[in-house]
Amino acid sequence: MEQELFTINNLWMMVATILVFIMHLGFASLEAGLTRSKNTINILFKNTIIPGLGILTYALIGFNLMYPGENYSGAFIGLSGIGISLPENWNTSLYNVGYTFYTDFVFQAMFAATAATIVSGAVAERIKLGSFIVFSLLYVGICYPIVGMWKWGGGFLDAMDTPFYDFAGSTIVHSVGGWGALVGAFLLGPRIGKYTKEGIRPIPGHNIPMAVIGVFLLWFGWFGFNGGSVLSADPGQVSRVFVTTALAGAAGSMGALVAAYLVTKTFDITMVLNGILAGLVGITAGADVMGPIDAIIIGIVGGALVVIAVVFFDRIKIDDPVGAISVHLVCGIWGTLAVGIFGDLAGLQQVYSQLIGIGAVGVFCLAFSFGTLYTMKITGGIRVHAKEEVEGLDVHEHSMQAYPDFASKN
Repeated sequence: MEQELFTINNLWMMVATILVFIMHLGFASLEAGLTRSKNTINILFKNTIIPGLGILTYALIGFNLMYPGENYSGAFIGLSGIGISLPENWNTSLYNVGYTFYTDFVFQAMFAATAATIVSGAVAERIKLGSFIVFSLLYVGICYPIVGMWKWGGGFLDAMDTPFYDFAGSTIVHSVGGWGALVGAFLLGPRIGKYTKEGIRPIPGHNIPMAVIGVFLLWFGWFGFNGGSVLSADPGQVSRVFVTTALAGAAGSMGALVAAYLVTKTFDITMVLNGILAGLVGITAGADVMGPIDAIIIGIVGGALVVIAVVFFDRIKIDDPVGAISVHLVCGIWGTLAVGIFGDLAGLQQVYSQLIGIGAVGVFCLAFSFGTLYTMKITGGIRVHAKEEVEGLDVHEHSMQAYPDFASKN
């Protein structure tokens, strides 16, 4: 019976891994749909190369940085080795009751590239491909595992008297990407023609159906993202997480629908799409400790927040073509704070611990991403030439077009 249970747990974790992996296609479709056709190949290329970089980097060093072992309990950083080395009892419940060592690695590896994928959308249409690849390599290989270790690897955030809580990564995954996205968009500056003397010029995406497909793929994958973070097939916990995830995403769409209509007096599909993601990001930190009503409130607030944030960042001239900063950073912070406000862990001390975690991650990620990108900016540069930006990155970076029979600069 014990072996059968272990097999069931491990099987669910592998299914969850597949669901998280499909989210990369969701990010690719969403980002490509919300940007211009002349940059489609570039967007798809970045979202294709990131999982490759992420999985290989995580195998080489990231996994051992993120989970360095008990010797580094309560520490800021630790490293248990280089490469994947099998521990004893790697394929039995003595390693972990929910999965084998290999399943553990591949599930965590699926998360690793997500931070760089988030950055990809915010810096779209003007960053040099080579600069983005170098940044992604460092961000995924070093920054994300170190921050992840602070909580999930038994580091100092997990060792506090009231431990910082982040079930599946509102802060450790989403805000890590969001901080990098904010720095990248700031250092790059806005796209040509975005902010004019006459005001903000909308630059619409070229394929809204593709963006819709992307969001639904992400929502689909999120059941593995959150459901797999139970780390077993425990029926009560997995079903609870599925319900809170579904409700928060649905509520996010409603929050964004109402907020966007109040602001723009129209029914904006892009705001609703980001509202769904905002609700999902918001529930991710506490999906296993929330009830249905908690999840709905978190989703509604997240959906409204993303609309407010998109307007705010436009007003301060931070150009984010897909709203990645608003979704992943702003709503990642909201979802992390919500753990101390709603659900099983609610309390002032938990709010305090959540603030410490948000602050520590924010400071480290800001410093890491700014140091990396600014160094590249003053050495080789990080932004393409104006001519390349105007004519499109597909032609200049890749010597091809996504739609050669319908060539256009729009």
